[in-house]
Amino acid sequence: MHPIGVFDSGLGGLSVLRALRTELPLERFVYVADSGHAPYGERDDDYLIHRSGTISRWLQSQHQIKALVVACNTATAAAIHVLRAEHPGLPIIGIEPALKPAVAASQTGVIGVMATPSTLKSEKFQRLLASLQSQARFVLQPCPGLALAIEQLDATKTGASCATFTRAMGTFGTQTGEMDTLVLGCTHYPFAESSLRMGTGDRVRYLEGGAPVARQTRRLLAEADLLQTQESPDAGRIDFHSTGDPQTLARAAEHWLGISDTAHELRI
Repeated sequence: MHPIGVFDSGLGGLSVLRALRTELPLERFVYVADSGHAPYGERDDDYLIHRSGTISRWLQSQHQIKALVVACNTATAAAIHVLRAEHPGLPIIGIEPALKPAVAASQTGVIGVMATPSTLKSEKFQRLLASLQSQARFVLQPCPGLALAIEQLDATKTGASCATFTRAMGTFGTQTGEMDTLVLGCTHYPFAESSLRMGTGDRVRYLEGGAPVARQTRRLLAEADLLQTQESPDAGRIDFHSTGDPQTLARAAEHWLGISDTAHELRI
Protein backbone atom coordinates (compact mmCIF):
# COMPACT_ATOMS: atom_id res chain seq x y z
CA MET A 1 0.00 0.00 0.00
CA HIS A 2 1.75 3.14 -1.22
CA PRO A 3 1.32 6.16 1.06
CA ILE A 4 0.52 9.80 0.44
CA GLY A 5 3.45 12.09 1.26
CA VAL A 6 2.73 15.31 3.16
CA PHE A 7 5.28 17.95 4.12
CA ASP A 8 5.42 21.36 5.73
CA SER A 9 8.06 23.66 7.16
CA GLY A 10 7.12 22.26 10.54
CA LEU A 11 3.98 21.50 12.49
CA GLY A 12 1.40 23.63 10.70
CA GLY A 13 0.80 21.01 8.03
CA LEU A 14 -0.78 18.86 10.72
CA SER A 15 -3.93 20.93 10.12
CA VAL A 16 -3.91 19.71 6.51
CA LEU A 17 -3.11 16.16 7.61
CA ARG A 18 -6.13 16.30 9.91
CA ALA A 19 -8.36 17.16 6.95
CA LEU A 20 -6.74 14.49 4.77
CA ARG A 21 -7.36 11.77 7.38
CA THR A 22 -11.00 12.82 7.62
CA GLU A 23 -11.49 12.81 3.84
CA LEU A 24 -9.35 9.71 3.15
CA PRO A 25 -9.61 7.40 6.17
CA LEU A 26 -8.43 4.31 4.27
CA GLU A 27 -5.16 5.88 3.12
CA ARG A 28 -1.70 5.69 4.68
CA PHE A 29 0.39 8.85 5.13
CA VAL A 30 4.01 9.89 5.62
CA TYR A 31 4.39 13.32 7.21
CA VAL A 32 7.63 15.32 7.12
CA ALA A 33 8.09 18.38 9.34
CA ASP A 34 11.08 20.35 8.06
CA SER A 35 11.46 22.03 11.44
CA GLY A 36 15.25 21.95 11.25
CA HIS A 37 15.06 24.41 8.36
CA ALA A 38 12.11 26.54 9.52
CA PRO A 39 10.68 29.08 9.39
CA TYR A 40 9.95 29.05 5.66
CA GLY A 41 8.09 32.35 5.90
CA GLU A 42 11.29 34.41 5.95
CA ARG A 43 13.21 32.34 3.35
CA ASP A 44 13.80 33.21 -0.31
CA ASP A 45 12.42 31.19 -3.21
CA ASP A 46 15.71 29.46 -4.07
CA TYR A 47 15.98 28.07 -0.56
CA LEU A 48 12.37 26.90 -0.58
CA ILE A 49 12.78 25.21 -3.96
CA HIS A 50 15.88 23.40 -2.70
CA ARG A 51 14.23 22.14 0.49
CA SER A 52 11.00 21.15 -1.25
CA GLY A 53 12.95 19.20 -3.84
CA THR A 54 15.08 17.44 -1.23
CA ILE A 55 12.04 16.34 0.77
CA SER A 56 10.01 15.22 -2.25
CA ARG A 57 12.89 13.14 -3.59
CA TRP A 58 13.33 11.49 -0.18
CA LEU A 59 9.63 10.67 0.01
CA GLN A 60 9.78 9.15 -3.46
CA SER A 61 12.91 7.09 -2.91
CA GLN A 62 12.26 5.93 0.66
CA HIS A 63 8.48 5.56 0.72
CA GLN A 64 7.40 5.26 -2.94
CA ILE A 65 4.62 7.77 -2.38
CA LYS A 66 1.67 7.76 -4.79
CA ALA A 67 0.85 11.47 -4.29
CA LEU A 68 2.46 14.49 -2.66
CA VAL A 69 0.68 17.17 -0.65
CA VAL A 70 2.63 20.39 -0.13
CA ALA A 71 0.96 21.41 3.13
CA CYS A 72 2.57 24.84 3.26
CA ASN A 73 1.34 28.03 1.58
CA THR A 74 4.87 29.46 1.36
CA ALA A 75 6.41 26.35 -0.21
CA THR A 76 3.48 25.97 -2.61
CA ALA A 77 3.87 29.54 -3.85
CA ALA A 78 7.62 29.22 -4.34
CA ALA A 79 8.21 25.65 -5.44
CA ILE A 80 5.20 23.68 -6.64
CA HIS A 81 5.81 24.44 -10.32
CA VAL A 82 9.35 23.07 -9.96
CA LEU A 83 8.14 19.94 -8.15
CA ARG A 84 5.58 19.22 -10.85
CA ALA A 85 8.23 19.57 -13.56
CA GLU A 86 10.58 17.26 -11.65
CA HIS A 87 7.91 14.59 -10.95
CA PRO A 88 5.59 14.66 -13.98
CA GLY A 89 3.85 11.37 -13.17
CA LEU A 90 3.13 12.16 -9.54
CA PRO A 91 -0.10 13.87 -8.43
CA ILE A 92 1.08 16.94 -6.51
CA ILE A 93 -1.42 19.01 -4.54
CA GLY A 94 -0.56 22.43 -3.16
CA ILE A 95 -2.33 24.85 -0.89
CA GLU A 96 -3.08 28.54 -1.32
CA PRO A 97 -4.86 31.14 0.79
CA ALA A 98 -8.63 30.75 0.39
CA LEU A 99 -9.27 34.12 -1.29
CA LYS A 100 -11.80 32.83 -3.83
CA PRO A 101 -14.00 31.11 -1.22
CA ALA A 102 -13.71 34.24 0.93
CA VAL A 103 -15.10 36.43 -1.86
CA ALA A 104 -18.05 34.07 -2.18
CA ALA A 105 -18.64 33.94 1.58
CA SER A 106 -18.24 37.59 2.57
CA GLN A 107 -21.35 39.73 3.02
CA THR A 108 -19.54 43.02 3.70
CA GLY A 109 -17.01 42.61 0.90
CA VAL A 110 -14.12 43.29 3.26
CA ILE A 111 -11.78 40.33 3.79
CA GLY A 112 -8.80 39.99 6.09
CA VAL A 113 -5.83 37.86 5.07
CA MET A 114 -3.20 36.71 7.55
CA ALA A 115 -0.10 35.00 6.13
CA THR A 116 3.67 34.86 6.31
CA PRO A 117 5.62 37.71 4.70
CA SER A 118 6.93 35.34 2.00
CA THR A 119 3.45 34.18 1.02
CA LEU A 120 2.09 37.70 0.70
CA LYS A 121 5.08 38.81 -1.41
CA SER A 122 5.05 35.76 -3.68
CA GLU A 123 4.21 36.12 -7.36
CA LYS A 124 1.61 33.35 -7.10
CA PHE A 125 -0.28 35.12 -4.32
CA GLN A 126 -0.06 38.50 -6.04
CA ARG A 127 -1.56 37.04 -9.23
CA LEU A 128 -4.41 35.49 -7.25
CA LEU A 129 -5.01 38.76 -5.41
CA ALA A 130 -4.98 40.82 -8.61
CA SER A 131 -7.61 38.55 -10.17
CA LEU A 132 -10.01 39.27 -7.30
CA GLN A 133 -9.30 42.92 -6.44
CA SER A 134 -12.43 44.15 -8.22
CA GLN A 135 -14.67 41.79 -6.22
CA ALA A 136 -13.72 42.67 -2.64
CA ARG A 137 -11.43 44.77 -0.47
CA PHE A 138 -8.59 42.78 1.04
CA VAL A 139 -6.74 43.75 4.21
CA LEU A 140 -3.38 41.98 4.12
CA GLN A 141 -1.52 41.30 7.35
CA PRO A 142 1.97 39.79 7.34
CA CYS A 143 2.52 37.84 10.57
CA PRO A 144 6.26 37.38 11.14
CA GLY A 145 6.96 35.09 14.07
CA LEU A 146 3.42 33.77 14.55
CA ALA A 147 4.05 30.40 12.91
CA LEU A 148 7.16 29.94 15.04
CA ALA A 149 5.28 30.77 18.25
CA ILE A 150 2.61 28.20 17.35
CA GLU A 151 5.36 25.73 16.41
CA GLN A 152 6.87 26.10 19.85
CA LEU A 153 3.49 25.55 21.54
CA ASP A 154 4.09 28.88 23.27
CA ALA A 155 0.59 29.98 24.27
CA THR A 156 1.73 33.31 25.73
CA LYS A 157 3.70 34.40 22.66
CA THR A 158 1.00 33.09 20.33
CA GLY A 159 -1.71 35.03 22.16
CA ALA A 160 0.33 38.24 22.17
CA SER A 161 1.13 37.94 18.45
CA CYS A 162 -2.49 37.25 17.54
CA ALA A 163 -3.61 40.30 19.53
CA THR A 164 -1.01 42.51 17.85
CA PHE A 165 -1.82 41.41 14.32
CA THR A 166 -5.61 41.42 14.57
CA ARG A 167 -5.49 44.89 16.19
CA ALA A 168 -3.33 46.17 13.33
CA MET A 169 -5.82 44.97 10.72
CA GLY A 170 -8.74 47.17 11.76
CA THR A 171 -12.34 46.45 12.68
CA PHE A 172 -13.88 42.99 12.45
CA GLY A 173 -17.63 42.47 12.37
CA THR A 174 -20.67 42.17 10.17
CA GLN A 175 -21.49 45.84 9.65
CA THR A 176 -20.73 47.78 6.48
CA GLY A 177 -16.99 48.40 6.12
CA GLU A 178 -16.03 45.73 8.66
CA MET A 179 -14.11 42.53 7.98
CA ASP A 180 -16.56 39.66 8.26
CA THR A 181 -14.23 37.02 6.81
CA LEU A 182 -10.66 36.12 7.76
CA VAL A 183 -8.43 33.98 5.55
CA LEU A 184 -5.86 32.00 7.51
CA GLY A 185 -3.10 31.92 4.91
CA CYS A 186 -0.69 29.69 6.80
CA THR A 187 -1.32 26.11 7.84
CA HIS A 188 -0.15 26.87 11.38
CA TYR A 189 -2.81 29.49 12.03
CA PRO A 190 -5.86 27.22 12.49
CA PHE A 191 -4.19 25.96 15.66
CA ALA A 192 -4.31 29.51 17.04
CA GLU A 193 -8.01 30.06 16.38
CA SER A 194 -8.94 30.50 20.04
CA SER A 195 -6.33 33.26 20.38
CA LEU A 196 -7.37 34.90 17.12
CA ARG A 197 -11.02 34.91 18.20
CA MET A 198 -10.07 37.16 21.11
CA GLY A 199 -9.30 39.84 18.53
CA THR A 200 -11.94 39.21 15.87
CA GLY A 201 -14.99 38.04 17.82
CA ASP A 202 -17.04 34.94 17.15
CA ARG A 203 -19.15 36.21 14.25
CA VAL A 204 -16.24 36.46 11.81
CA ARG A 205 -15.97 33.54 9.37
CA TYR A 206 -12.56 31.85 9.24
CA LEU A 207 -11.38 30.12 6.05
CA GLU A 208 -8.35 27.84 5.75
CA GLY A 209 -7.14 25.45 3.10
CA GLY A 210 -7.09 21.98 4.66
CA ALA A 211 -10.50 20.71 3.57
CA PRO A 212 -10.21 21.90 -0.08
CA VAL A 213 -6.77 20.28 -0.32
CA ALA A 214 -8.18 17.01 1.00
CA ARG A 215 -11.03 17.06 -1.53
CA GLN A 216 -8.61 17.82 -4.38
CA THR A 217 -6.35 14.97 -3.26
CA ARG A 218 -9.27 12.57 -3.34
CA ARG A 219 -10.27 13.76 -6.82
CA LEU A 220 -6.76 13.36 -8.30
CA LEU A 221 -6.28 9.93 -6.73
CA ALA A 222 -9.62 8.78 -8.12
CA GLU A 223 -8.76 10.10 -11.60
CA ALA A 224 -5.45 8.21 -11.52
CA ASP A 225 -7.13 5.06 -10.18
CA LEU A 226 -4.95 5.29 -7.05
CA LEU A 227 -7.68 5.76 -4.45
CA GLN A 228 -7.69 3.21 -1.65
CA THR A 229 -11.22 1.83 -1.42
CA GLN A 230 -10.82 -1.19 0.83
CA GLU A 231 -9.81 -1.62 4.44
CA SER A 232 -6.24 -2.75 5.06
CA PRO A 233 -3.96 -3.14 8.09
CA ASP A 234 -2.25 0.14 7.11
CA ALA A 235 -5.47 2.19 6.82
CA GLY A 236 -5.00 5.46 8.69
CA ARG A 237 -1.36 4.78 9.51
CA ILE A 238 0.92 7.81 9.70
CA ASP A 239 4.72 7.77 9.74
CA PHE A 240 6.04 10.98 11.30
CA HIS A 241 9.49 12.39 10.50
CA SER A 242 11.13 15.66 11.54
CA THR A 243 14.38 17.35 10.56
CA GLY A 244 14.17 19.11 13.92
CA ASP A 245 13.25 17.67 17.31
CA PRO A 246 11.05 14.60 16.68
CA GLN A 247 9.63 14.79 20.20
CA THR A 248 8.20 18.23 19.44
CA LEU A 249 6.41 16.79 16.43
CA ALA A 250 5.13 13.84 18.47
CA ARG A 251 3.80 16.16 21.18
CA ALA A 252 2.08 18.36 18.60
CA ALA A 253 0.46 15.35 16.91
CA GLU A 254 -0.89 14.24 20.25
CA HIS A 255 -1.93 17.76 21.29
CA TRP A 256 -3.69 18.74 18.05
CA LEU A 257 -4.67 15.44 16.44
CA GLY A 258 -5.02 13.12 19.41
CA ILE A 259 -2.45 10.75 17.90
CA SER A 260 0.04 9.14 20.25
CA ASP A 261 2.85 7.88 18.08
CA THR A 262 6.62 8.03 17.65
CA ALA A 263 8.22 10.59 15.37
CA HIS A 264 11.57 9.82 13.77
CA GLU A 265 14.53 12.11 13.29
CA LEU A 266 15.27 12.83 9.64
CA ARG A 267 18.61 14.09 8.39
CA ILE A 268 18.31 15.32 4.84
